[in-house]
Amino acid sequence: MKSTLLNSFIVILAMVFFTQAAGAQNYKVGATPTGVPFTFLDTKTSSIQGVMVDLIQAVAKDQGFTVDVQGMPFNTLIPSLTTGRIDLISCALGITPQRQEVVDFTKPVYTYGEGVVINDKDTKPYKSYDDFKGNVVGVQLGTVWQEPLRKTGIFSEVRAYDSMADAIRDVSLGRIKAAFGDYPIVAYQISQGVYKDVHLLKGITPLLTVDIGMAVRKGDSAKLEMLNKSIAKLKSDGTMDKILAKWGLK
Repeated sequence: MKSTLLNSFIVILAMVFFTQAAGAQNYKVGATPTGVPFTFLDTKTSSIQGVMVDLIQAVAKDQGFTVDVQGMPFNTLIPSLTTGRIDLISCALGITPQRQEVVDFTKPVYTYGEGVVINDKDTKPYKSYDDFKGNVVGVQLGTVWQEPLRKTGIFSEVRAYDSMADAIRDVSLGRIKAAFGDYPIVAYQISQGVYKDVHLLKGITPLLTVDIGMAVRKGDSAKLEMLNKSIAKLKSDGTMDKILAKWGLK
């Protein structure tokens, strides 16, 4: 009798477990594979890794869902979200008024300004962006720096590139004077030896600072509330600080 009851109890537990597992929500998460240390393609595992991957995985664990992180070009992230190809974005996506018109953002998870990359042979003592007057510079297509840099009227051309790597390559080859990009991303890549014959300028005040956050489809208040709740918890319990420290960010 006891054996029968025990077996029945085990069967019930198994049914509950598998029912819960089957019912767990899985979200498709968009991330760029070129935004190290926030998101990047780890060639050893063929998976997207980084700060924002660790964060969404921590949120998923807290909320009891699973994630499928998918790498895609930066300028396709928002179109992929709005058309339903993915369920949310978790990468170094700046919160801007223009983007807020088409997607909803979580509370900010990190803030930074732009970095300026120049050739190692360029020894000019730059003190402000005015010192670049009349030069051609580069920026990654679709980033928040693109239009503000153009609107300054300082540069003869602000050339848009498909990736930051392409822009920095042209700096190293002397084709453009400088490349502008997300400071922590570029700084991390240069420190890791990803780019040669270039360095970051120091002491120049950023044109603007950017808050980054996760994004969901416009009007998806339930998912937004869920993400914000976990982000606040992860900040308060120290998990966020641990994730940032892991990737060399303060």
